[in-house]
Amino acid sequence: MKHTMIGIIGAAAFGVMASAASAATLDDVKAKGFVQCGVNTALAGFSAPDDKGDWTGLDVDFCRAVAAAVFGDGSKVKFTPLSAKDRFTALQSGEVDILSRNTTWTINRDTALGLNFAGVTYYDGQGFMINAKKLPGVNSALQLSGASVCVQSGTTTELNLADFFKANNLEYNPVVFEKVEEANAAYDSGRCDAYTTDQSGLYAIRLTLAAPGDHVVLPEIISKEPLGPAVRQGDDQWFDIVKWVYYALLNAEELGITKANVEEMKNSQNPEIKRVLGVEAETKIGTDLGLTNDWVVNVIKATGNYGEIFENNVGAGSPLKISRGINALWTKGGLQYGMPIR
Repeated sequence: MKHTMIGIIGAAAFGVMASAASAATLDDVKAKGFVQCGVNTALAGFSAPDDKGDWTGLDVDFCRAVAAAVFGDGSKVKFTPLSAKDRFTALQSGEVDILSRNTTWTINRDTALGLNFAGVTYYDGQGFMINAKKLPGVNSALQLSGASVCVQSGTTTELNLADFFKANNLEYNPVVFEKVEEANAAYDSGRCDAYTTDQSGLYAIRLTLAAPGDHVVLPEIISKEPLGPAVRQGDDQWFDIVKWVYYALLNAEELGITKANVEEMKNSQNPEIKRVLGVEAETKIGTDLGLTNDWVVNVIKATGNYGEIFENNVGAGSPLKISRGINALWTKGGLQYGMPIR
């Protein structure tokens, strides 16, 4: 009993020390001069290097927005490409300051893994893709009994796949890969009858296949996949900064503040716009975060508002051409809702 109590006290003390040690992320970020951001290795629309080696995507732009909030410069960010298996260890160990890697918010990750999710930057759901020439006549995932299915390990995708087939009394053969590139190549070569991942990911992956037009995304959505950036627990200030960058992007879109007009909007007589942009002396939207009061201006200058980020990377202005759907603002029938900046 004595040893047990010592162990408990020791664990508690370690927890306090760990929390204190991790409670200076902003200072660490400022000291090194950039935000280290964990991203996907290659997922079009979310995080992938372009032909010049520059990182692009919705998750990438979110990290640039955080860098702009902290430094007034969206370029002060470095990207660490991470596999699904390695992403949580990289965040927990301090290798990255933010995990912005199309990661689903779940209770296990919020508790046992010690993550704090800052918001849902993309509401998604898991789906299936097939080669219509290989499986003619298949127009539903319920017709995939006995199929081999490519899936990435260490993901909620793998668990959801098992649940779906079990719930529907269907047999299947999972073909599991650690890296998304391996899964993509296996599916494209015909090793698997179907591919499963977040539906947004299926649209992105389809663009990279040898014959994109041969592949069809089936209609079923078998899960809720709220994707968003996460930080380590134990540092409320850093959590607040990342969280409020997300809300600022949404509020800016709702107020009509864009990358093109943000400077002009600083002269607006609308009190809410003036407050969000921090142009009034009594406004302290930055002080309590440890930032300058014009941090929202810097964010929008760097990336545009949430709507601009969405459209440029996955929406109408991108090769994916995904509709806003439930990712529209709440004022337009969607789920995206920015908490008040006041």
